[in-house]
Amino acid sequence: MAVRNDNPDPDETGHKGLGSRAPHFIRRHPALHLSWQVAVFLVGLAVVALGVVLLPLPGPGWVVIFLGMGIWATEFVWAQLVLRWTRRKVSEAAQRAMDPRVRRRNIILTVVGLLVIAGLGGWYLSRYGLTLPWQLS
Repeated sequence: MAVRNDNPDPDETGHKGLGSRAPHFIRRHPALHLSWQVAVFLVGLAVVALGVVLLPLPGPGWVVIFLGMGIWATEFVWAQLVLRWTRRKVSEAAQRAMDPRVRRRNIILTVVGLLVIAGLGGWYLSRYGLTLPWQLS
C-alpha cells in the first residue's frame, strides 16, 4: 500500500508527492476533507463516464478518460500511480516508435495497406462503376 504524503512539493525525481492536493484549510478538517474527496470522486467519475460514452462515438474518448483520471489524481494516490505508469508506458512506446526499423516497418505496412485498399477500390469501380452496393441488381 502506498504511503500517503500530503506534501505536493516536487521530490528529487521531479514528481509531486503522492496524496491530496486539496488546499490546506480543507485538509485540516476531516469532515470537510471527506466531502472534498467525495466531490472530486464524483466529478472525476462523470468525466470518465463521458469518456467511456465517447469511445465508440467520434470524439476524444481516451483523452476525456485520462482527463477524468487527472481529476482523480488531484486527490487519490491510486490515480496518481496509474497516471505515472501510463506516462511511463506512453513515453516508452514513443521511443520505440522512433526506432528506424520500427518506423520503416510501419511505413511499409501502411503503404501495403493503402495499395490493397486502392486495388480493391479499383476492382470495384471497374466491375460495378459508381453504383452503391445496396443498389446492385
